[in-house]
Amino acid sequence: MTMTTKFNLAAHVLSQADHLADKIALDVVGSNEAPLTFSDLKTAVLGTATGLRDLGLSPGDRVLLRLGNTPDFPLAYLGALAAGFVPAPTSAALTEPEVSNIIKELNPAVILRASNVACPQDKRIVQSDALQSMRTCTPSDWHMGDPDRPGYIIYTSGTSGVARAVVHAHRAILARQMMFDGWYGLRQQDRVLHAGAFNWTYTLGTGLMDPWTIGATALIPAPNTPAPDLLNLVAEHKATIFAAAPGVYRQALRGPIPALPNLRHGLSAGEKLPEVTRQSWQDATHTPVFEAFGMSEISTFISGNPTEPALPGTLGRPQPGRRVTLISDTKPADTTTTGVIAVHKSDPGLFLEYLDQPEETGRRFDGDWFMTGDVGQADEDGNITYLGRSDDMMNAGGFRVSPIEVERVLNEFDGITGSIVVELPIKSAASIIAAFYTSASPVDEHALNDYLHINLARYKCPRQLTRIETLPTGANGKLLRRQLRDTWKGPN
Repeated sequence: MTMTTKFNLAAHVLSQADHLADKIALDVVGSNEAPLTFSDLKTAVLGTATGLRDLGLSPGDRVLLRLGNTPDFPLAYLGALAAGFVPAPTSAALTEPEVSNIIKELNPAVILRASNVACPQDKRIVQSDALQSMRTCTPSDWHMGDPDRPGYIIYTSGTSGVARAVVHAHRAILARQMMFDGWYGLRQQDRVLHAGAFNWTYTLGTGLMDPWTIGATALIPAPNTPAPDLLNLVAEHKATIFAAAPGVYRQALRGPIPALPNLRHGLSAGEKLPEVTRQSWQDATHTPVFEAFGMSEISTFISGNPTEPALPGTLGRPQPGRRVTLISDTKPADTTTTGVIAVHKSDPGLFLEYLDQPEETGRRFDGDWFMTGDVGQADEDGNITYLGRSDDMMNAGGFRVSPIEVERVLNEFDGITGSIVVELPIKSAASIIAAFYTSASPVDEHALNDYLHINLARYKCPRQLTRIETLPTGANGKLLRRQLRDTWKGPN
């Protein structure tokens, strides 16, 4: 994508700040922190930009964020962008050795660090108290430039086996506006409560950047808020939209369900929301949940929304403005056949590159199409059903089987709280479909087997059923099928 007008991502996010100067932009609910108005937000961001410039940084320099679950995180992120630097937000859960590897790869000019977040000693570290003092610096001017220049760097979750540094352009924020109607149903009068931490990219985008771009209020729970308390905060602070990962929905339903007259709907992303959880949420709150599908290289791009909910069992449709197809055997597939979900290179939200990995970047493209590695099936109306990662797909007697399909059926069996399905080798040239599940108490596996054979073709039915304590998931809640497949040694 090419734009001729000079652009700055942070300036775009705060374009409503002057018009809505006295409106609350951020409220850390359940804490003693004073809310920030849009005027406060813009002043703090541009002051931070000045403070970072005063450290001697030049446009294009990288800024590593090792910050905790506080407003420091988004203020530093936007402040760096405002000054033309390239922030790299990272999870506070990373260990010191993991951060050491990131530092070697990024070679950041500055490392913004909170004392309680793991980070090796480094002369480039700026502690959070110094960062906070920058907010009162004389406001900087916006650094305007080529919309296609590097804007920020995020790390993939590593589900492919290796976490990669993904470089996005400033213009990526424009693609997020396709989510406003295509997923959120977002309006300026909304009050969006996102249950994630400040330093999670899902929260950063859906919970903060997008509400601020349209002029809505962002509500973030205080650190360590128990999930069962979240709905009380939704009620107390009159949230109109609730956003969370699938696991949080399940946990939130364990608490008392207050009256929620202001809540319109929920948003879910990061992993498939189990149908039993969706139904429990709808029964308890009388509101729907809209899911979105995406990845680090493009954020979300397929979803249901309040105007066009996803058909049961599907991801929904590509958001308005997206160019998405299915590719099979290197050619675009017919709309009713299976293929790898692909996004056209013209999408403004598509990443620029994997940092310093031109060959790996090129390998992910088939001509003009970015190959996501996720397999889907589209019907004639464009509704896409997710079948799993291409490397998660299983082979049963020559048939390709999606783990997602089998998990969906398993999760509807009474008593099962979650499942993960993989193909396991049993001999040098043979393998089986194996299912692992969690439940509050043992289930009748004979009844479960009967249920599976009623609801699945015989070749799709797991040959092995194993109850485990917890499902392996990554820091973002995604099921780690490959990890289980590669490490399972059988029961003790």
